[in-house]
Amino acid sequence: MRLLLAEDDADIARHTIARLAAEGYAVDHAAQGPETWDLGETGDYAAIILDLGLPGMDGLSILKRWRAAGVNTPVLVLTARGSWMERVDGFEAGADDYLPKPFRSEELLARLKALLRRSAATPVATRAAGRFVIDDAAKRVTFDGRMLELSPQEYRLVSLLIRERGRVLSPLEIASHVQGRDDDTAKNAVEAMIARLRRKTDPDAIETRRGFGYCVPDTAG
Repeated sequence: MRLLLAEDDADIARHTIARLAAEGYAVDHAAQGPETWDLGETGDYAAIILDLGLPGMDGLSILKRWRAAGVNTPVLVLTARGSWMERVDGFEAGADDYLPKPFRSEELLARLKALLRRSAATPVATRAAGRFVIDDAAKRVTFDGRMLELSPQEYRLVSLLIRERGRVLSPLEIASHVQGRDDDTAKNAVEAMIARLRRKTDPDAIETRRGFGYCVPDTAG
């Protein structure tokens, strides 16, 4: 079972990885916010342990982006502050559980196992729009029933278009969600990704509204 640990404190990360590995978990480690965001949205994890104080992009912002993108992976939040207001903010952003620092490994493991039990009881859902169907848990996209080979950013773009099906999204809005930036270079990258997706699917799979942006229909099939 694979987990993602997002923690920038090297000592805490090393100790936590060792304890999780001893319990039989495979652990990917991220110490930076942008890396955590990308791995959590595109990786196949049973659960994520997320420190709120990550450099580059704070954990609360990352969690909000994940939930907005339809990432339903269970998230156990870690924080060195632990005030009741911060806990409220974390739960409202989509956290499944909360553990203040310093913590004992035994409590971390107990909370993690409880999260995994609850997650196993939750049915996996798919989302569809136009001729696309996305399985968020498996990180798979099909088009007319055919599996697509997508890069992480292409997957994130398709996920956004499906989530916002029927709504026209500007290139800069797409760039902000897909790449975490909204400059002209990112806009050009979005246009290139749209072109690649059309080559992998169909020229009409993603509609262009000239002067406004892109969308997929608000219907499946």
